[in-house]
Amino acid sequence: MVLSRFWLTIFIASILFVVFSLFTGNSYTIDYVLNGKKDDPVLISEKYKEQLPAFIKDSIEKAPEQTMIINRDTLNADTTYVFKNKTVKIYSGVQKSDGLLPTCKNTLLDLILPLIAYLAFFCGLMELLIISGASAKLAKLLSPVFVKVFPSIPKDHPSISYMTLNFAANFLGLDSAATPFGLKAMESLQEINPEKDRASDAQIMFLCLHASGLTLIATSIIGYRAAAHATNPADVMLPCIITSFIGTIAAFLIVGIKQKINFKSASLVVGLMGLIAAIVGLLMYVNHLDLIGKNYFTSNLSALILVAIIAFTLIFSFIKEQQFTAAKTTVFEAFVSGANNGIKTGVTIFPYVLGMLVAISLFRNSGLFEIISNWIAFGFSNMGVSKEITDALPVALLRPFSSAGSRGFLIDSMNTFGADSLTGRLSSIFQCSAESTFYVIAVYFGSVNIKNTRYALGTMLIVDVICVITAIFVAGWFF
Repeated sequence: MVLSRFWLTIFIASILFVVFSLFTGNSYTIDYVLNGKKDDPVLISEKYKEQLPAFIKDSIEKAPEQTMIINRDTLNADTTYVFKNKTVKIYSGVQKSDGLLPTCKNTLLDLILPLIAYLAFFCGLMELLIISGASAKLAKLLSPVFVKVFPSIPKDHPSISYMTLNFAANFLGLDSAATPFGLKAMESLQEINPEKDRASDAQIMFLCLHASGLTLIATSIIGYRAAAHATNPADVMLPCIITSFIGTIAAFLIVGIKQKINFKSASLVVGLMGLIAAIVGLLMYVNHLDLIGKNYFTSNLSALILVAIIAFTLIFSFIKEQQFTAAKTTVFEAFVSGANNGIKTGVTIFPYVLGMLVAISLFRNSGLFEIISNWIAFGFSNMGVSKEITDALPVALLRPFSSAGSRGFLIDSMNTFGADSLTGRLSSIFQCSAESTFYVIAVYFGSVNIKNTRYALGTMLIVDVICVITAIFVAGWFF
């Protein structure tokens, strides 16, 4: 219900703002909102050449028709004049994201089709883990901890192994594997959900922990920083871990208090201490490496573990081949069956993802997002917050809505202010410290047709705010 109202609000508010801007003269055309593409020049006006300044008019008169003239003699170095059919179209700036119709197309081609491929492959592996009995063994091993965090889940339930693989994939920055494992966890939790259209306590806890984005190896962020010529691309690794870990703890405490979890449980404390010890141990190891060693380690660890998971699944399935025979199937047929289920899941979530991303596209291109972010930045600046921090805020503000959009702001901030600036580093921490909240909500709840998300959205947004505040303090401390 909350998600539906929020979706309607940003959709209707964006449309009203676009129409208002057109009739008040703040926008020359609204075609870009529907058909524009990311990084296309934005049309701001069209004039007869006689209406232009003399130095621009002289340049146009010397040029043939259908000619573009770049204005390099003014402060607006990105302004261009296109002379065609006796008029001059003036463009300035570039579009921040795709329009509504290109978003529909790109959501299918660039997001859903690759996602379906990932789902097919990893759901095929999950089917092998299920039939071979590996997932049951993993669930049994981790049940003492998970039954404390998820008291509504029966002991040794298959969802425990799926959630474990999801958390591990997130932990190692394996986004392509995390989503299929997570969707399988949601489907398994839905089987024991007494109210099928209402999120259960276990689903909310799982999704909030997933969305808090605890990441140990921020491979993609390191790659972006290396491309931006950072002196040490991995220097944000520790701040990212600290920020995302605090976000995860905050999510666990907020949801745990709501669900009356027993925080004093011995197995829960031991599990938490084990996680902290693993993080500290890995950090200590990485910290003693030189720059090349850090880059090599962070580039290969995640990929190596993913390969190990695939190899283990196939080898274990081969060893337990008699169980596949008992199920009247072969290892390959079981993989294909699981892959088919993954494709069906991808088709199911497509409308949910499309609806959310189209609304976000309209919100960004309407100019409403920019105005809100400017207000927030202005408020922070009046509170004495440095400009280096406020310049990074667009990444934090857009991150809950769109990973691709915030990534664009991240790259732009590093190109503008430098990868080694506080703004560039803080933007990197913002990008890796949380998930895309609205995308996650649409994908995970959409995959099991849950309409009432209860307090999941509110909790995830609170955690996003906590991560932003933490990132600011951690970046100030380190850099």
